[in-house]
Amino acid sequence: MKSVSCAIRECLLTGDKTAKVFATRKLARDWRMGKLDSAFDCTMPDRPAWPEDLDLRLPRDMPRRGKGGSEKGRIALWHALAHIEFVAIDLALDMAGRFGESMGQAFVSDFLSVAADEAMHFALLERKLDSLGSYYGALPAHDGLWSAAQDTAHDVAARLAIVPMVLEARGLDVTPATLERIRSQGDENGARILQRILDDEIRHVAFGAKHFRAVCAGRGENPPESWQNLVKLYFSGTLKPPFNDSARSAAGLSRDFYAGIA
Repeated sequence: MKSVSCAIRECLLTGDKTAKVFATRKLARDWRMGKLDSAFDCTMPDRPAWPEDLDLRLPRDMPRRGKGGSEKGRIALWHALAHIEFVAIDLALDMAGRFGESMGQAFVSDFLSVAADEAMHFALLERKLDSLGSYYGALPAHDGLWSAAQDTAHDVAARLAIVPMVLEARGLDVTPATLERIRSQGDENGARILQRILDDEIRHVAFGAKHFRAVCAGRGENPPESWQNLVKLYFSGTLKPPFNDSARSAAGLSRDFYAGIA
């Protein structure tokens, strides 16, 4: 029986976008059905494999998207969203594979389910791009998201604090406005995609908050205070309002975490 860590490593090192989607969803299904051994005998790579033709740039070197109402602007928006979800597949896989041995099987199950969700989100967005006459890789993409993973590879608390509880939580804030703009343009299909992503991301942030609290409990730390310290250490941006307080609260991320440092 293959170990879960070796199966995760194989998915991370799958560069083809379609193959990564199928491999990730199969991995999550195999784990759920007990077809993988819970051993952690394979190490995680420093970087996952991504499509060879993907033009990766620093965030500051990315071209401006322009107006969302134009065809070019719409393609740029959906491409940016597709890139976020594609990288999110690997962020969730790496979370499970890098920290699963110390955090336990429930942790692995949670983040493999997140990886499967992100794979499904990417597939929906890739299909959306196809309907617009484009594809993932047609435009440049930034490399900032994986930098967050590299910066926090040594500590599960730091990884949970930055990836689900900052980066994914930011999606809870900005997605509703994007969704309404898409709907106002008459794109009901696009609005449904964003609603599905928003609903799932609440659960993803909730997994992060739940396990972060558990780590803090084990270390005898105050969760909001510990989170704020880790954000100051490992998040290079700033937390800016407005916040979707209701969605954040539903995910277990109360205002005592973020209001004081926003």
